[in-house]
Amino acid sequence: MSEVRITFCGGPGTPTGSNFLLQVDNIKILIDCGLYQGERMAEAENYKNFSYNPKDIDYLFVTHGHLDHVGRIPKLVRDGFAGKIYSTPMTRDIAELIMFDSMGVLQKEALRDGLNNLYEEKDVLESMRLWSTKNYHQEILLEKNSKNKNLEIKIRFLDSGHILGSAMIEFTIQNKKILFTGDLGNSPSPLLKDTEIIKNIDYLIMESVYGDRNHFDQNHRLDILKHTIKNSIAKKGVLMIPTFSIERTQEMLLAFNNMVENHEIPVIPVYLDSPLGINITKVYKKYEKDFNENVEKIIKKGDDIFAFAGLQMTRTPEESKKINNSSNPKIIIAGSGMSNGGRIVHHEKRYLSDIKNTLLLIGYQAAGSLGRKLQDGLKKVFIHGQEIAVRAEIVQISGFSAHKDSDHLIDFVSSTITTLKKVFVVLGEPKSQNFLAQKLIDIYNLDVKVPEKEESVYLEV
Repeated sequence: MSEVRITFCGGPGTPTGSNFLLQVDNIKILIDCGLYQGERMAEAENYKNFSYNPKDIDYLFVTHGHLDHVGRIPKLVRDGFAGKIYSTPMTRDIAELIMFDSMGVLQKEALRDGLNNLYEEKDVLESMRLWSTKNYHQEILLEKNSKNKNLEIKIRFLDSGHILGSAMIEFTIQNKKILFTGDLGNSPSPLLKDTEIIKNIDYLIMESVYGDRNHFDQNHRLDILKHTIKNSIAKKGVLMIPTFSIERTQEMLLAFNNMVENHEIPVIPVYLDSPLGINITKVYKKYEKDFNENVEKIIKKGDDIFAFAGLQMTRTPEESKKINNSSNPKIIIAGSGMSNGGRIVHHEKRYLSDIKNTLLLIGYQAAGSLGRKLQDGLKKVFIHGQEIAVRAEIVQISGFSAHKDSDHLIDFVSSTITTLKKVFVVLGEPKSQNFLAQKLIDIYNLDVKVPEKEESVYLEV
């Protein structure tokens, strides 16, 4: 028998900062090492020492390339981690871009607050040197360095359908299966294949970002998007769309491409004001074979799904500033998705006070973020130390979220309820975690736990 223990180092009580420690005898495996995100990227939590010694960690498995799942990997390396990192190839490409991009923002905030840098370029480069990739379903057999000579640990990446390359991580230990979901996709996705159906799982560690609420119908979300665009054009205003550079930006480009080419909206200037978003879109093009069948058919007909009349990609700060001089109506798609950094904040500072303008929120807004304050209806916000009156119209569409909603999270579990011994609900705000946990108990009569941060649990394998 092997001793198997999970420590919830990051994930309980918050949707960000994903970080789990799986110990099998004397083998120490991390799942994700993400940044905590809130009002600012440089949250104090990110600077704290890890609750384990990074030098003792043998492996790190990464579910996907979002910053709240990879953002502290360079710090982990800086603090002594020298083991192996595994992810899908797409996740590796995305993670490299996003870690370099966030490094600049973090360094600016650290300089302003008199803090040391969380990590530097050499730490990102060393992280990439340690990184290996495996495709979905390609088995990874860990080297046997356990006291138990009969121990065998097999790992597979399963498609979670959340963003390009996103994976659930399945560990098979002594014929028992432990699955970490990472973030689960809002299937069917406009771009990606559906979340894989899981079976024969014994222990499930699952996300709950939208555990207590449901999204708009996917057709309804496009109707609202079209209405919001047309309304903004009629007002001769500026439509600002804060987007995450990964997945949300590409879904927006696909939606605009379809609407423009089908003459559902007029051709007006649409600015993709996000160097990271532009670079991530290149990664998406590189892995077009991983899109769903509908998108593959469109691509085979010769359509560039991420390009359309009126689209302008602004890479440099100078190009970004020139957007202010262009006439209205216009649309600005820029990061970050929660308005806690990036170029969207400059546009919000300039345009939120005008009643003709519109801010369209299309994703999750973490507690404490500027996006959350705007979502909650605050009429005055502070941006770069300046008080800004909020007179612009605030519109929200939850259907563009890349996360499963409450009903679909419950459905996701249904395929493996006959084998489940225990479910751990993590990666959500407390009310989302507790609501989903209670639903799983009520509907399936499962053994469900909402763990505390740093709590350790032993599993029977």
